[in-house]
Amino acid sequence: MKFEIEKQDGLTRAGKITTPHGEICTPCFVAAATKATVKSLSVAQIEELGAQAVLANTYHLLLQPGVDLIARAGGLARFMGYDRPTFTDSGGFQTMSLPGAKISQDGVVFKSHIDGAKITMTPEDSMSAQHQIGADIHMCFDCPIGYGETDTSRASAEKSLRLTHDWAERCLTEHGKLNRQHDKNQQPRQVLYGVVQGGEFTDLRRASAEFFAGRDFDGYGIGGMYTAEQGKEFLPLVNQILPNEKPRHWLGMGAEPRDLFVGVQYGIDTFDCVAPTRQARNGSLYTRGGRINILNARYRDDLAPIDAECACYTCRNHSRAYLRHLFKSGEILACTLASIHNEYFVVNLVDQIRTAILSDNFVEFRDDFLEKYHGAKCAKIDSEEKS
Repeated sequence: MKFEIEKQDGLTRAGKITTPHGEICTPCFVAAATKATVKSLSVAQIEELGAQAVLANTYHLLLQPGVDLIARAGGLARFMGYDRPTFTDSGGFQTMSLPGAKISQDGVVFKSHIDGAKITMTPEDSMSAQHQIGADIHMCFDCPIGYGETDTSRASAEKSLRLTHDWAERCLTEHGKLNRQHDKNQQPRQVLYGVVQGGEFTDLRRASAEFFAGRDFDGYGIGGMYTAEQGKEFLPLVNQILPNEKPRHWLGMGAEPRDLFVGVQYGIDTFDCVAPTRQARNGSLYTRGGRINILNARYRDDLAPIDAECACYTCRNHSRAYLRHLFKSGEILACTLASIHNEYFVVNLVDQIRTAILSDNFVEFRDDFLEKYHGAKCAKIDSEEKS
């Protein structure tokens, strides 16, 4: 992997990540293909809406269809039929979120949510599984704050961070062994990101950033921050410590435009989040004036597109009234058309942010967009009544 910074102002930057499956122009929103699919969308639709890369989940693929099958298919990109860059997360967040998961120095023991089978995942297991999945970019097996414990106390945070750092060392060692095997087989090397944790504790965040900055990772994931407010507090601290010449990914972020602007402002290069398609399946759709709930009665006779400024397939061809009809009728197409719009909206917004950085007007673009998005009444969808 190669990372090139094209323009930078403070922590805000635009660049380019080069992988064996192509380039990622950053900042970039990476589509969440949790089970080797972006929910309700075909690969052709993912490509048409402009997604440069996808991220799959190691835990889910380990259970279904099994990483050995994906390896025999030639890796995640070939298995999906998606000839573009791919990421995998480690599966740590998912395994440790399961009821009854047992965390130890060695790793995690959990039960499959599918058949109840008892499974052990160690840092070495996660690396092996990710190499079999064959994505271009992997994440270290980490221990998020609060998992395996009854609270998010200081003691719990310290314990989780020790495990994260110990496991990262083991991931790095195993990853190196597996890459040397790739060399012998004349296969492309794969890339490993360390995952910075630390919870809400500033000194732990700093310690984690310093730990990962001092080791030879190819890039960095930032974990355990799930609001824009947390990002404003910790991203400047972390990203001033991490090496500037390596890429940074904010794990699980991008549910709202403000998340994306905060991330980019403070040095994030790539994002992933399931929210755009999840919200779409529930009828919650992005517009320049804020999110709307397409199920509301006001849209029954509304023949305008979801967003008049949007160039996605759905907005070019269908009206709000048609989308509402599909949802009310229980038609599967509703989820597809809504997901195309939401995913395009977020992917395209980050592309516009990149253009603004390269044009030296990031701040102006940010302020103008957020004023329109958060200033509209339709952004307050929770208070609307359904009919």
